[in-house]
Formats: sequence, C-alpha cells, structure tokens
Amino acid sequence: MSRNADEVVAAARALVGVRFRPQGRTRETGLDCVGLVAAALQVRAPRDYPLRGGSPVRIAADLAAAGLRPVDEMRAGDVVVAAAGPAQLHLGIFTGTGLVHSDAGLRRVVERPWPPPWPIIHIWRAED
Repeated sequence: MSRNADEVVAAARALVGVRFRPQGRTRETGLDCVGLVAAALQVRAPRDYPLRGGSPVRIAADLAAAGLRPVDEMRAGDVVVAAAGPAQLHLGIFTGTGLVHSDAGLRRVVERPWPPPWPIIHIWRAED
C-alpha cells in the first residue's frame, strides 16, 4: 500500500455518490463499507463476512493483513471502526472534518460531518 493520508482522503471523497451494495467491491457495481475502505486504500477486501454479527477480532486481523496498524489518536486518512448497532460494525475513512462511509439507509457513499452517531471502537492507520 503506497497511499499517504491526503491520497486516502481524496480517494475516499472521489467515491462519494457511488451506490451502496452489500459486499460490493467496485465503483461500477456499488460498495459497502468494507469495499469503500479497500478502494480508498487500494487493498484487497475480504468477501466472506456476515453483514451482522461481525467480529472485531476478524476486522482487526483483516486490517492488519492489509498493512494497517492500530493507533490511539485519529488523523485524516485513518480507518474508523464504529459500533453502528447491536452486533453491527461499520467502517469509514476519517477526512479530518467528516467521515466518508457507505450508507445503507441512503443507498450511497456519503461524507457526513464529524462526529458520527456511532461509538468509535478502533482507529487504524495505513501510513506512518
């Protein structure tokens, strides 16, 4: 992975407006939150995960395998893992002023103002 924080934010913002699709992996066919993060970071995304009941351990392993590392303080370009509901995890890209994420309710990728309505449980970074 060779993108710096500014490139990750620009890539995520370039996906705003792409339609939402569960387990979607391309701009053309649609993206879910995992597909959005993978596209912004230019990494391969897993496909074999449940839409509900996701495991924080599994997400951590997948993010680490993609070359990310956990951090304590957030900055633009970081991947945010949020608890969007009971047994439902959600990923997005922090832009410095908002969160780019694939919104199932709005049926598209959006950037929402910070802070999001969900608790943040982990922060991951792609570069030092």
